[in-house]
Amino acid sequence: MTAPAGYDVSAHPPFAVTVDLTVFTIHDGALSVLLIRRGDDPYAGRWALPGGFVEPDEDAATAAWRELAEETGLERFSGHLEQLATYSAPDRDPRMRVVSIAHLAFAPGLSRRGPTAGSDASAARWWPVEDLGLDGGQEAGVELAFDHAEILRDALERVRSKIEYTTLATQFVDEPFTLADLRRVYAAVWGAAPDLGNFRRKVLSTSGFVVATEQVDEGEGRLGRPALLYRRGSATHLQPAMLRPDSPLSG
Repeated sequence: MTAPAGYDVSAHPPFAVTVDLTVFTIHDGALSVLLIRRGDDPYAGRWALPGGFVEPDEDAATAAWRELAEETGLERFSGHLEQLATYSAPDRDPRMRVVSIAHLAFAPGLSRRGPTAGSDASAARWWPVEDLGLDGGQEAGVELAFDHAEILRDALERVRSKIEYTTLATQFVDEPFTLADLRRVYAAVWGAAPDLGNFRRKVLSTSGFVVATEQVDEGEGRLGRPALLYRRGSATHLQPAMLRPDSPLSG
């Protein structure tokens, strides 16, 4: 790209643009996030979000998918993906001025694909969110590189709020499923199970949230009664929202 005539490209100092990916799934019943161990300086040996520099011929989304494949072996997948926020503190990267465009992915079944470390990552694994101590402001012995603890906290809040007002949680249960199966998804993401009575009323009273089948689960139920089985409905948003137990509006 050529600058317009008369424009001084040296008038502003150059800086780099990177992408960082917060990739969440439910693994072994726990909300988990994908982290890589950095193989190179800065912060060699520390755990970090997968990501890297945006190349001159890429947009941010293309760079995000490329870096995910290069560092973890995960290829493009179907599921929820969105830009999270831009992080631009002047001192966030010791190498130079770097602005990062963080992305959020939340999709089922990702842990069945690996991951495998590649590029400048020496290891890659799924970390249970609760092991990172993000809620209490401590990393619980896991010292993350750059400002990735801040990015992860923001992403965790986004994921938790996402299932308050959408039906995204239904993507994380195999069909057909019981209401208890679905409630466990909310418990994993929120870190606390929603009130059973309120949860049942909300799910069953929201048009298109779930669809009852003719089947029952003989292995699950109370007082000897088998639990009904459901499939995903056509609804994508909840109005009003299903508020998490610790929400100031949930009381």
